[in-house]
Amino acid sequence: MAAGIAPVKVDVELARIIDHTLLKPDATIHDITRLCAEGREYGFASVCVNSAFVSICAPLLRGSEVRVCATIGFPLGAASSAAKAAETEQAIRDGANEVDMVINVGLLKSGRYDDVADDIRSVTNIARTGSALSKVILETGLLTDREKMKACLLAMEAGADFVKTSTGFGKGGATTQDIALMRRAVGSALGVEASGGIRTREDGLAMVASGANRIGASASIAVVTAGVQQPLKGT
Repeated sequence: MAAGIAPVKVDVELARIIDHTLLKPDATIHDITRLCAEGREYGFASVCVNSAFVSICAPLLRGSEVRVCATIGFPLGAASSAAKAAETEQAIRDGANEVDMVINVGLLKSGRYDDVADDIRSVTNIARTGSALSKVILETGLLTDREKMKACLLAMEAGADFVKTSTGFGKGGATTQDIALMRRAVGSALGVEASGGIRTREDGLAMVASGANRIGASASIAVVTAGVQQPLKGT
């Protein structure tokens, strides 16, 4: 390190609960490779990618504590349950440790609750068999508070490990109010992930204070470095 240049300070504890995310449709293999290198460097919980890139990430992260998270039925959630199940199976074969599936919002809003639960279960059952964590994206910006609560209960019924706010591609993103509501709905039975629009450390800490125990962000490096006062571990 050059003389006079201070080491970058990182909120290590916050980094450990962040999914370092790259889901843009024009992301290249070079971009994905860099994402994995950043995941290792900053100690993020996982890298989150579209499922086609899992087979690239898995060998790059082998031997590290950084997990590989694949999106399922992304970003609309309107694929068939059979398609979501097949995508989940392939992602786990390719090396995914976590899967983030998007619910069928239209079915939820139509009151087809059994169908929504079955759709979620088509992914969670496979994830459990493959020892992968399952997270259910609600797309909260499209839902009423009652629908958010119901979706959380359906995810819990279907055996999910987490409920998650947003894809980042829909209307709105994570809010502290939604995180608090989701935490009330699931209690301590499930994890709650805030995703969508989290760009600063203050955003991340506010989500944690409201009940989130995982954060999804594409601006992850800024979230864990900007405004940090404590030194990087080991310095």
